[in-house]
Formats: sequence, C-alpha cells, structure tokens
Amino acid sequence: MGIGGINTNVALSAVRQGTMGDIGTIMLSKALDQQSDEGQGLIKMLDSAAMERSVNPAVGGNIDIKV
Repeated sequence: MGIGGINTNVALSAVRQGTMGDIGTIMLSKALDQQSDEGQGLIKMLDSAAMERSVNPAVGGNIDIKV
C-alpha cells in the first residue's frame, strides 16, 4: 500500500468516526429529552398527590398491620 492508499484510509476513518460521533450526539440528545419529559411527568404526579393531601389530610396517615 502506497502513501496514497494510507491517506485515503485515514480520510475514510475520520469521516466514519465523525458520522458515528454525530449519531451518538443525536441519540444522547433524544435520551436527554425523554428523561426531561419523564421528570416533568413525575413532578406533575407529585403535585397532584400534594393536592390530595391538602384536601384529605388524614388519607395515608395510618397503616394497619396484622401479623
């Protein structure tokens, strides 16, 4: 393999790594967006539970256990 072949292989390798890096960045971005959406849903759920406690403060205050 001559110098021309080595240069071609190096250039192709750099292009492949760049493309894979771009794909990885896009996938990470989508995963972060999904986590953000799930976090917002969790906050909403906790807020609704707080509303229930303010309306019915006795609910969930006692636990009956039989052994």
